[in-house]
Amino acid sequence: MTSWQMVRIVAGFFILLSLALGIPGSPIFVHQWWLGFTAFVGINLLQSGFSKWCLMENIMRKLGFKAGI
Repeated sequence: MTSWQMVRIVAGFFILLSLALGIPGSPIFVHQWWLGFTAFVGINLLQSGFSKWCLMENIMRKLGFKAGI
C-alpha cells in the first residue's frame, strides 16, 4: 500500500468519524464543533491538491509506507 492510498483512507475515516461525532441525532454525537474537524480535513485535502504537499503523506512515509500514487 502506498502512502497516498493510506492518506486517502485516513482522510476518509477522519471525515466520517467527525461527521458522526458532530451531527445531532447520530448515535455517537458529542458536539457540533466536530464539524470543524471535517472542514479542516477538507481544507487540507484541497491545499494538498494545489501544492502537491501533504503532511499526512510525510507522516505515512516515516511510518514505513512506500511513496507513490
